Amino acid sequence: MNEDHPPAAPYDVAIVGFGPAGAVAAALLGQAGLRVFVCDRLAGVYEIPRAISLDHEILRVFQHIGIVEGIGPHMEPFTPSEYFGVDGQLIRRMTMVTPPYPQGHTPSVVFSQPPVERALRERVAQMPNVTVALGTELTALAEHAEEVTLSLRPADLALGGVGAERSGPGECTPRADRTERARWLIACDGGASTVRGLVGIELEDLDFDEPWLVVDVLVNERGLAKLPKTSVQYCEPERPCTLVIGPGRHRRWEISLKAGEDPREAATPERTWALLSRWLSPEDGTLWRQASYRFHALVAAEWRSQAAGRAGRVFVAGDAAHMQPPFLGQGMCQGVRDVANLTWKLAAVLKGEVQGAAAEALLDSYGRERKAHVRELTSRIKAIGAVICERDVAKARARDARLLDECGGVVKDTPRQDVLPRLEAGLLAARDTSGRGTLFPQPRLTDGTLMDERFGRGWRLVTDATLPSAPVPPVITDVAMKDAAAGEAEGVVAAWMQRHACHAALVRPDNYVFGTAADATQVYELIDQWRAALAP
Repeated sequence: MNEDHPPAAPYDVAIVGFGPAGAVAAALLGQAGLRVFVCDRLAGVYEIPRAISLDHEILRVFQHIGIVEGIGPHMEPFTPSEYFGVDGQLIRRMTMVTPPYPQGHTPSVVFSQPPVERALRERVAQMPNVTVALGTELTALAEHAEEVTLSLRPADLALGGVGAERSGPGECTPRADRTERARWLIACDGGASTVRGLVGIELEDLDFDEPWLVVDVLVNERGLAKLPKTSVQYCEPERPCTLVIGPGRHRRWEISLKAGEDPREAATPERTWALLSRWLSPEDGTLWRQASYRFHALVAAEWRSQAAGRAGRVFVAGDAAHMQPPFLGQGMCQGVRDVANLTWKLAAVLKGEVQGAAAEALLDSYGRERKAHVRELTSRIKAIGAVICERDVAKARARDARLLDECGGVVKDTPRQDVLPRLEAGLLAARDTSGRGTLFPQPRLTDGTLMDERFGRGWRLVTDATLPSAPVPPVITDVAMKDAAAGEAEGVVAAWMQRHACHAALVRPDNYVFGTAADATQVYELIDQWRAALAP
């Protein structure tokens, strides 16, 4: 072997962490035909629910992976969330957008996390180009010019057993300490990320730190009869709290803890039932989980490592990159958005579709886009939290009066999706139109299929067929929504284009809009800017 030119790394991408973000990353990269290695400290799925809500953007990703139909039994539409003020009056109502649904899926759902994670892992297990090592932890890593080396060992028995590797369905082999090599590494290993610490990425504090008790209960029929039929935000200064209606008999409470209360005592069954006594007694259900947390708002200062003065080969994603308060249920959604953004860019670079300086700029756009999006959404979530968590009675009454005054005394529905920001920086067209950086809809076509089922998830130029044909590069799919082959059934794209005053949109593989065009000249500008940014 020539020591100056060692053999190429056996894997294109290594992923540390096989939770939801890591599993989605593995599935997307595996579907792209790349060689993927995944490891996780646990030997199986964590069986306690953590995330409880998803939105239609994430379901569209699951559709692309091929699991959305299989997880249907584990999901239900999210009920409206009603906010009640100091004196028990309704002050706000959060809902979801009305049909026809813009992404082709229910806009907001509640779900049971363990079976959804199992479905993700089962999909990954069908991919022979993805190797999964469970019960395996990372102890060190080294970045080189062309690859990353991972030092691995079997995880502690307390975490679920000795290290085991699966390189195909049903295969499971104990392994000893070893190293693995990959061209790139994605850290999906949670809020206490080992990888983030090893590469020296710091977290920025977005100024939110509060103790809460999270309680999951499997409620029986007697208990269900006592509970509200919608999810509720109790915006009460004495003890702000939240009730979320989960799927089936699952109900979740998030209860704020007061200064001086012991979080460990709050999480004991006796104290938990005391805090739930407003709604239920122990005869009304079974505690599934009760745990005290400090809710934080944090974001990674950098989303890509720096190695010896150059851009590195390690990226952070999911909880390794950010943590936010739970008030809009966006934690897991944010992690899936991260890897949906990053994986198509890594695939384009690894396949040589984008090279040189353009490749580096494309990979750097991941952190630019996602960090700004996370910061803005966290700011909006904190504002929602401020409505819920006001502890001063006089200020809370003033809040209630202000919210009711703003709606003329009649509380109107506010779709949760309206809170989500667009992309503001990164791989976007130069012309800043209202549709640029937004999530493009997925219409149902006249034959009953959804747009992605027909046209895939690559680059797409979608028009309403009012503009003359443009010279579209062969790697961009031309979708004319009024053609017989692609007519939409419900007018979703037509309404979107009318709202954004355009007739065409160039859509990225992650379904975000690169840019919009109101006439043929602007379409040509979009194609030219796409070529300048990405074309080899």
